[in-house]
Amino acid sequence: MKSIFPAYDVIVVGGGHAGSEAAGAAAQMGAKTLLITMSLEAIARMSCNPAMGGVAKGQLVREIDALGGLSGIVSDQTGVQYRMLNRSKGPAMWSPRCQSDRSLYAKRMRELLEEKDNLHFRQDNVVDLLTEEEGKRISGVVTQTGQEFHAKAVVLTTGTFGNGLIHIGETQFGGGRSGERASVGISAALEDLGFEVGRLKTGTPPRIDGRSIDYKKLEVQYGDEDPGPFSFLTESLPSLEDQLTCWIGYTNTDVHQELQSGFDRSPMFSGRIKSVGPRYCPSIEDKINRFSDKDQHQLFLEPEGWNTYEMYLNGFSTSLPEDVQYSAMRKIPGFEDVIMLRPGYAIEYDYFPPYQIKRSMETKIVEGLFFAGQINGTTGYEEAACQGLMAGLNAALSVKGEDPLILKRSEAYIGVLIDDLINKGTEEPYRMFTSRAEHRILLRQDNADLRLTPLGHKVGLASEKRYQTYLTKKISIDEIHDILADYTARPDEMDPMLKSAGTTPLKQPVKAKTLIPRPEIHLNHMIDADPVLRNLIHSVSKDRYVLEEVEIQIKYAGYIEKEFEMVREINRQENASIPEKIQYEKLQSLSTEGRQKLEKIRPETIGQASRISGVSASDIAVLMVYLKN
Repeated sequence: MKSIFPAYDVIVVGGGHAGSEAAGAAAQMGAKTLLITMSLEAIARMSCNPAMGGVAKGQLVREIDALGGLSGIVSDQTGVQYRMLNRSKGPAMWSPRCQSDRSLYAKRMRELLEEKDNLHFRQDNVVDLLTEEEGKRISGVVTQTGQEFHAKAVVLTTGTFGNGLIHIGETQFGGGRSGERASVGISAALEDLGFEVGRLKTGTPPRIDGRSIDYKKLEVQYGDEDPGPFSFLTESLPSLEDQLTCWIGYTNTDVHQELQSGFDRSPMFSGRIKSVGPRYCPSIEDKINRFSDKDQHQLFLEPEGWNTYEMYLNGFSTSLPEDVQYSAMRKIPGFEDVIMLRPGYAIEYDYFPPYQIKRSMETKIVEGLFFAGQINGTTGYEEAACQGLMAGLNAALSVKGEDPLILKRSEAYIGVLIDDLINKGTEEPYRMFTSRAEHRILLRQDNADLRLTPLGHKVGLASEKRYQTYLTKKISIDEIHDILADYTARPDEMDPMLKSAGTTPLKQPVKAKTLIPRPEIHLNHMIDADPVLRNLIHSVSKDRYVLEEVEIQIKYAGYIEKEFEMVREINRQENASIPEKIQYEKLQSLSTEGRQKLEKIRPETIGQASRISGVSASDIAVLMVYLKN
């Protein structure tokens, strides 16, 4: 059938956080792109918590921004409260987070997407895929209206809409999220092409009327006094006085007993929900069941935006019957007169086990078809957005006939996430943590631009303005390093500061750089103590992020160099390619499990193969001998 519409380079299916980044990236790189979504009003909608970032997730958003994506910019422009988590720990653990204005976030993301000349929109529901070469090559999509749209590459970002089923107590109905219908047809089309499909579960808490809360019974949680942005292009954020307040409350045994009274009607305990939910974000009924020895659980009451009284009760995700949710909430101190605007619910949806994709996000079965987001088994906006960015930019590169951009585990949290998904798989929704990154001292949120902006600029995603901002920062860092290495710090200027900080005073003049590794000393202390040093450094830059970066690099230089040495050793293995058509069944020396896992996942390098669960060191040795011969 000949389409009545023009052909595109890239079609993105789904307008959530993965789809928004995928469409934005492909269009920015010059690909003629079509974004097809079931509701144009729901682009980048925050289905669950109205927030971006958090532990490890904040690093992902910073990396998206450094490459040239949109999530960091939109977060900065639409946040209502900003916090840097884990400041009491080392810089490898610092993680930015912001509470977002739910409706403003979606509005601003759509505005930025509509500014891209190469990006077109279609409100419709994709129900089938078009392929050629006997299903080996994607050629387009079919919508529920019977229209065909042709493209050289297709990115699927179906989120929780793929055969979505919502549960509230004993009630269940089809839906992608509250008030929106599910997407039906894509899963069957993919199964027909030979893909394995699975089911996962996630959930969300009730939304409540903030005017019905007694805040005197809750703890106040303020934002940062001097907040830091997600985007390396953002110059300022609202001060503490201009941010909204969050609140902390607690459950108690009365709340738990009330919740337990509905367990017999819980879809999770009755067996109606058979799929697995996120381990690290359990429902409230799961928490009180698994941790029955705890008398209370912490809850966070978070505003949904600047101009609404709707609040989000973080920590109270549930699929219990609505009457049980309501009566249990009214036993929380401060919630005695709570008004519930909409109940919490659980949702089951289709996903496709991610061993079926390559590190470029392209599927192994169908050339030109890319998966991104919850379709790969992840949870969270940030995990979805970074996959969408990589799928979109690699789809654009594939259309140009260029090699994909592959991020290594040592280069980015994004690389860790993709590598984990492909090699380790996931049977529960995958969430990023700092502990998943073995090179986290190198993958800090502060240096995401130094790591990734050159790569983003090289492929045509990071703008010239962003690249020049990166160059200015890098040059300033290098110049201040040189100043500190050459400048002589003298006891007369430094000793009063050193004594005040509780560290040993100088016995003789030393190079300024040698003082920074002391745990008690910060670069700003030295600048304040010595006017000459201050003038030298400020002649280069007064930017607090430049000065912070210099301090981190000097203070942790020993750890960073050890980590780089480890990376160099790993890369000797990582870069050894494995032929795509290798016949593992002919390698008789492989273990049975190793052969099965290698055949299923088909790793691209020795390093990737070494991280597959069930592939032993002896299996790797066999592979290396085979490749050498």
